[in-house]
Amino acid sequence: MNILVTGGAGYVGSVCTEELLREGHTVVVLDNLATGHREAVPAGASFIIGDFGDTRLVGGLVRDHRVGAVMHFAGETLVGKSMTDPQSYFQTNIRKGIDFLEVLLQEGVRKLIFSSTAAVYGEPISSPISEEHPTRPINAYGESKLMFERILGWYQRAYGFRFAAPRYFNAAGASQEHGENHVPETHLIPLLLQSIVDPSYKFVIHGDDYPTPDGTCVRDYVHVRDIARAHILALHALQSGSFTGPFNIGTSTGYSVRDVLRAVEKVAGKKVASEVGPRRQGDPAVLVASPDRLRRALGWEPRDSSLEKIIGSAWEWRRNHAHGYEGSEAESETMKAK
Repeated sequence: MNILVTGGAGYVGSVCTEELLREGHTVVVLDNLATGHREAVPAGASFIIGDFGDTRLVGGLVRDHRVGAVMHFAGETLVGKSMTDPQSYFQTNIRKGIDFLEVLLQEGVRKLIFSSTAAVYGEPISSPISEEHPTRPINAYGESKLMFERILGWYQRAYGFRFAAPRYFNAAGASQEHGENHVPETHLIPLLLQSIVDPSYKFVIHGDDYPTPDGTCVRDYVHVRDIARAHILALHALQSGSFTGPFNIGTSTGYSVRDVLRAVEKVAGKKVASEVGPRRQGDPAVLVASPDRLRRALGWEPRDSSLEKIIGSAWEWRRNHAHGYEGSEAESETMKAK
C-alpha cells in the first residue's frame, strides 16, 4: 500500500516509517522540519518538505503518490508549551487537522492512524488506565488530541472514515538508525543520558512531592519499536475493517523518575548529576496503561519494552550519534527562514 506519513522526520514517525518500509509498503513522508530532521527520514521513503495544513500540497501528493492510508504524527507536542501558548496547539492540531481531513475526504482516502497521547486522560482515578477511563485532560496538548479524536469519531459516523488513535504513554528507546533528538529535549531518558555525556549538564527532577512511593512522577515506558509494531497491526486491521478507535500503547508497569535514573546509571556505568526542582505545570503524578484492548484485538505484545532494553538501545544510539542527526539543526533553521 502507498502510505503518507506526516511528521515522518520526527522520532516516532521515523521509526514507524522504517517499519512500514520493512513490511514492503511504499512511503511518502511529509514534514516541515520545524522539529524534525531530514537525516531521520529512512532511506527508501519519498520525502516532501511541507506542512500538513497546506491543502494544495497535500491534495497533490495524495493524488501523485496514490495514497491509500495515512499515519498522522505531525503537530504540536510539548506539554509545557501547551500551558503557556494553548492557541498554537488548537490552531495546529485542530484547525489544520480539519483542513487536512477535508483534503483526504476529497481525495477518497478514508483510513488514518492518528498519533494521540495518554495526556487525554488527565489525572487518573484508577490504574492501570483503560480506554474506558474518563478523559479529562489537564493540559492543552491533551485537550487538542482528545478534540481531534472526537472529530475523527464524527467523521467515521458521517463519512465512513476509518481511524485508529494510538494513545502513547511514554515512547522511549531507539532503533539502530533512529532515536530521540528533540530541540529542545524534554524527554526523561535522553536528558538523563545528556547528564552522563556532558559533565556541565545537571539533570533536574521536576518535583519530588508527588503522591508516589518516592515522590517523583511514575510513567509507563514503551519501546518505540513496539509502538511501530502496534501501528502496523492497526493498519492491517483498518484495511480489513475489523478495528477502529482509540487504544492504549503501554506495558502496565510504571517506573518513577528515580527508578529510571538508577537504571540509566546501571546501563551507562556512570553517575547522573541531578538536583530537585519545582513541579512542571500539567504533569499528572502517575500514568500507567492497560493495553488489554490492543492485546485482545490485534494480538500485540511488547517485545522490547523492558526498562533495560529501552535504556540500552537509547544509550547505544546516543553513543553512535553523539551530536544527534548531523546538520539537522542548521537545516531546520534554513527551512524556517525560507
